[in-house]
Amino acid sequence: MTEVTRLFDFPYYQLKHKPNQKALITKYDGKWTPMSTQEYIDKANAVSRALLKLGVQKNDKIALISSTNRTEWNIMDIGVLQVGAQNIPIYPTISAEDYEYVLNHSESIYCFVSDKEVLEKVKKVQSKTKLKEVYSFDHIDGCKHYSELFELGKDESNQNEVEERKDAVKPDDLATIIYTSGTTGKPKGVMLSHWNITSNVLDSSPRVPLPTSGETRVLSFLPICHIFERVLIYVYQYAGTSIYFAEALDKIGDNAKEIKPHLMSVVPRLLEKVFDKIMLKGEELTGIKKALFFWAVQLGEVWEPYKANGPWYEFKLRIVNKLIFSKWREALGGELRTMVSGSAALQPRLSRIFAAAGMRVMEGYGLTETSPVVSVGMYKDKHYKVGTVGKPIKNVEVKIAEDGEILIKGPNVMMGYYKDPEKTADVMTGKYFHTGDKGIIDEDGFLKITGRKKEMFKTSGGKYIIPTLLENDLKQSLFIEQVMVVGEGEKMPGAIIQPNFEFIRDWIEYKGHTIGTTEKEIATSEIVINRIQKEVDKYNKNFGKWEQIKRFELTPEAWTIDAGHLTPTMKMKRDVIKHIYQDLYEKIYRD
Repeated sequence: MTEVTRLFDFPYYQLKHKPNQKALITKYDGKWTPMSTQEYIDKANAVSRALLKLGVQKNDKIALISSTNRTEWNIMDIGVLQVGAQNIPIYPTISAEDYEYVLNHSESIYCFVSDKEVLEKVKKVQSKTKLKEVYSFDHIDGCKHYSELFELGKDESNQNEVEERKDAVKPDDLATIIYTSGTTGKPKGVMLSHWNITSNVLDSSPRVPLPTSGETRVLSFLPICHIFERVLIYVYQYAGTSIYFAEALDKIGDNAKEIKPHLMSVVPRLLEKVFDKIMLKGEELTGIKKALFFWAVQLGEVWEPYKANGPWYEFKLRIVNKLIFSKWREALGGELRTMVSGSAALQPRLSRIFAAAGMRVMEGYGLTETSPVVSVGMYKDKHYKVGTVGKPIKNVEVKIAEDGEILIKGPNVMMGYYKDPEKTADVMTGKYFHTGDKGIIDEDGFLKITGRKKEMFKTSGGKYIIPTLLENDLKQSLFIEQVMVVGEGEKMPGAIIQPNFEFIRDWIEYKGHTIGTTEKEIATSEIVINRIQKEVDKYNKNFGKWEQIKRFELTPEAWTIDAGHLTPTMKMKRDVIKHIYQDLYEKIYRD
């Protein structure tokens, strides 16, 4: 087999062209445990044989819910897809009620969970679904272990039936339904075919800068149920890369030091947190060390690609690279040279600083409905520009509508929303998908996102406000963790701000302030409010008078996925946040 047209073709392609003894690596009982390409395929085939014996038919739906990325998820993915069934990935962090909705809407008949916590949520709703059985990747009392499928599929006598099922799967057949986390309303089931995703993998692959010789290590930790990380997993398989699955979000630093990755995918929120921690350590330095640290950061803030700042700048950069930035790289394993960023806008300042530190961030753009990649930066061939999301990938057409909305056409555009032809019709004009995002294509062909069409609003004075532009600037402050700009129909823009409680606690101690350190005490402290006012004043200078934040209020707790402030991909649920903090909104506009 030389042609890859369906998702389960990727491991077979790897076996033929780039077989790897360490294709998938997960940590069990404190030890990294590799699985070869051959074993990966053998186990996937055993799963397929078992599913046939369980009576799984073409187009049956099988749900996968995992708290972390792991080898088992990938085995199940291939095993399910090979028999013509569909993989329904579900975000582990959503509520039991949302589990019930997705399981019922998709009509899933089997469910595979990673651990006890996920299992308990499924058990709460199982009786109200069509689930015949639940299996777990971890060994849990009272739950079937997924290895029972290997036992059931050990007998290879029905492998010919698996091959027949595989041959019957066409590139345009449905492969998966991904339920978007949605900032409003019930999640929509995005139907993606094998070719939607496969074409996107093949067209994105040239943009991913993986080393061409020796073992290439990548660290995977963004949720694989999200199409961004899932496509990257297929990209890595296509390239013959060793994929290490991080133990958990809070173990990324430790895992990176252990495996020394060459590449990993990130979301801007993660980079912001990494940078905040680095800056906190910088604040703790004294004397010449502190001066050198902040000189390095200042140099990083004005970095330009392709040595555009000239030889004197590059000379200074080499000095700080040796003295300061080398330590930043060591904290992430020392061999990380590229990060691929998606899901939300990245602050240009962070893009510059990390690139100056020798860890370039290639920002990309896409949506679940576009499988997902539309465009992505690439350092070689001058396909990289700070503040943009690169150039569109091959075979994907980007058009800017008259109102500034980004429209997409290509083999990556979804089949539609499951069981919802009306919503599908709402977002399609012919073969063009309406993204809801606004953007421009500059004179060099780079795509720049300028905001969300629905999020842009008018004040009572008729002035347009693009909240994301203000929010991205304000989030550069170490004092501000999250910010939501409000003011539709009001006389001026305001902001609901979640303080960076962790940083502010350290700042209080450093400054010797005698104020409390609980979240409520921080949010109501005049000293903190006045300090954040200084930050707001500083960033307001970048905007016209009508756009500037005139008043803000601080929230007395952190915004989280569990509490409903954020989607599983860390996007703000604007309506929910406004509802939760209606009292703060009233204070901004009615006091």
